[in-house]
Amino acid sequence: MADTERVEQLQGVERIAEALRAGRPLGLVLVRDDCVDPEVDALIEQARARGVPVRRASASVLWRMTSTSAPADVLALAGRDPRAGLDAVLAARGALWLLVGVAYPTNAGVAIRTAEGSGAQGIAIDADWDHAAKRAATRASMRADWYMPVLWERADVVLERARAAGHRLVAVENTGTLAPWQVDLTGACVFMIGGEANGIPAALMERCDALVRVPMAGFIPSYNLQIAVGVVATERLRQEQARR
Repeated sequence: MADTERVEQLQGVERIAEALRAGRPLGLVLVRDDCVDPEVDALIEQARARGVPVRRASASVLWRMTSTSAPADVLALAGRDPRAGLDAVLAARGALWLLVGVAYPTNAGVAIRTAEGSGAQGIAIDADWDHAAKRAATRASMRADWYMPVLWERADVVLERARAAGHRLVAVENTGTLAPWQVDLTGACVFMIGGEANGIPAALMERCDALVRVPMAGFIPSYNLQIAVGVVATERLRQEQARR
């Protein structure tokens, strides 16, 4: 396995069928719901025979999801299994986001969507929410949970298992002394960010290898948490691309 498993979008029947023939693990096949094509129907059967989930979505969703200018009728997700548990997410040796004490499901939802878009292997949320609040968060993520694991785990469990798996632990807090570009954010990392009111508990911050602060210049002493996620996630992508 490569040091970091990369998330990739496969487009079109031919490329997805080739991946299935090669035995490449796929996390999802997404099909336009009004698509009428025998080749697509055959591809769906092949995917299901290999245990790959198949979802249907509207033409507008496929248009929004396709990473090129020409919308595809069928897409596949490689490099990430949305059904994966914590240990499998850590085994992929990519980025795992950890939200601690987030109060508002909408904020968590935007953070989920941002983490997915940045290629993270998953996101874990430590929050005492009922089913309705969790559902509100995934809805606000624009159903990013279809494409990336969203795990409801206690922070101490995540940090313990991540440390055992060889991940570096990075806290994002306004008390940090290092800017994101002053820290190595590549490879296997857990990025922890706290809730809107109380931030990250001190006992959890003490377990981290680095404490990062997103620079600010206004009167309000913190960004909304999804902005911080976006800044750090984008800097990680920059560093990853520079390393290749």
